[in-house]
Amino acid sequence: MAGDARGGDADGGDPVSDTVSDARVAVGPGRPVIPAERYQQRMEEASRLASEAGLDALLLGVGPELRYLTGYGAMPLERLTMLVLSARGRARLVVPRLEVSPARSSPAAAAGLVEIVTWDETDDAHGLAASLAGTRAPRGRVAVSNALWALHVLGLQRALPGAEFSLATAVLRRLRMRKDAEEIALLRSAAHAADRVVEQIATGRLVGRSEAEVAHEVRERLVAEGHDSATFAIVGSGPNSASPHHEAGDRLIRAGEPIVLDIGGTLGGYGSDVARTLWVTGGGSAYGPDLAFRELFAVLLDAQRLATVAVRPGVACEAIDAAARGHITEHGYGPQFFHRVGHGIGLEAHEEPYLVAGNDEPLDVGFAFSVEPGIYLEGRYGARIEDIVVCGADGPVVLNEAGRDLWVVDG
Repeated sequence: MAGDARGGDADGGDPVSDTVSDARVAVGPGRPVIPAERYQQRMEEASRLASEAGLDALLLGVGPELRYLTGYGAMPLERLTMLVLSARGRARLVVPRLEVSPARSSPAAAAGLVEIVTWDETDDAHGLAASLAGTRAPRGRVAVSNALWALHVLGLQRALPGAEFSLATAVLRRLRMRKDAEEIALLRSAAHAADRVVEQIATGRLVGRSEAEVAHEVRERLVAEGHDSATFAIVGSGPNSASPHHEAGDRLIRAGEPIVLDIGGTLGGYGSDVARTLWVTGGGSAYGPDLAFRELFAVLLDAQRLATVAVRPGVACEAIDAAARGHITEHGYGPQFFHRVGHGIGLEAHEEPYLVAGNDEPLDVGFAFSVEPGIYLEGRYGARIEDIVVCGADGPVVLNEAGRDLWVVDG
């Protein structure tokens, strides 16, 4: 690598990470594990909140809600799998008979926290789940998971014709937003694995390779570093770096241009999401970043730092966005920063809270989210810096460790 290749501060330190090092959750050898008692606590709290909301039951299909409460990462199928969690605390997991073995092996079921109820191919699965909901005649109130397929929602509505349906988000959102120690440990493990992949890509060959080829390598390396899956690999080179959600294609990477590398996947069900900006010189000093790009990047780096250090309990989500946006606007790039500064992360790559203008919800301890301002000059180039940050009791806990300065690399 050439020039300031690694990124980070000139003295080797990182003022953001250093200020929160004492708030970090230690990660022992191996992958962090969520204990069975945590699932019991979550279900008990969810039942209590459902009761307070006047619901009879939560009807949760395959997806993050089911995994959050039971640890079961079920296969999404047209066959119904559903956690029926009554407001009185009884938990039944309705599963097709051919899925009973993995269901029984899930953390909550293995610990005896949920009753497994199976159904056969010719049974009415929606009617079975509805019969377990315990709705009050003639109506009743149930809440379903956000991503429940329309196929299953309509089936449940036919089975519960008098019931009032709502989304389970109203009950579960506060539980899921506030990450516990094990969740933070998994997010940190995922972040560090993604950091290592950034380093590996930045120190490897880039010039002459297609974006798609590099993206394929990113995915392979994420899995090699411990991820269960590699969900996305944005490799935006040259003018494509000005497209925040660019899909890597056949364009060949050239010396004398930037690359926005935005990558992530899941580890133990929890997401990684990191973005760094590289400048590829091809080993020639004549192909280094021009002054205009360095100035743009300096503004972006300060904006990302200002948004990060603004994180603390009680601060409104929109204030984090404003901290970055105000600095970028002050330096004349306001129209070129056209997305929110961040999104929550956990069992979903994008979940609440969203750090965007208009969201005045205050941050709380354990909230985990991205801080990712970007500046994009369409047709020319762009840059983005992204970290996963947890709101700690005394300020930001930054999970990513890869240097944030411009990575000037030989490529």
